[in-house]
Amino acid sequence: METLEIWHDMVRRRDLARLDEILAEDCVFISPIVHTSQQGRELTRLYLTGAVNVFNDSFQYTKEIVAPQYAVLEFTCDVDGIVVNGVDIMTFDDADKIVEFKVMVRPLKAVNLMHEKMQAMLDKLATQ
Repeated sequence: METLEIWHDMVRRRDLARLDEILAEDCVFISPIVHTSQQGRELTRLYLTGAVNVFNDSFQYTKEIVAPQYAVLEFTCDVDGIVVNGVDIMTFDDADKIVEFKVMVRPLKAVNLMHEKMQAMLDKLATQ
């Protein structure tokens, strides 16, 4: 199963147990909320786990553009009555592992809401 297929399967099931299979050890996570890049598999896993827990069953990918080393996946999700629209931009290495995972979100109301929800979720995950 290719990396993107594994990712879609995990998102569909809302279970990121196989995340280490598809993330490079030195993966970089670029958040729409945090101004600095998060370095390494552990932090990337933390942020992606937080996002899966913040988004709900209304999360869906609506468009996908895939090239050999890149994928851009547009998504929507209704969170607390605000429609969150964004893109996940993935960069893959030669071993088909994700070396960069960048998330961009709009509109501003959604960015502010995601900031609040993600902060609370990351705090919760850090204490587990």
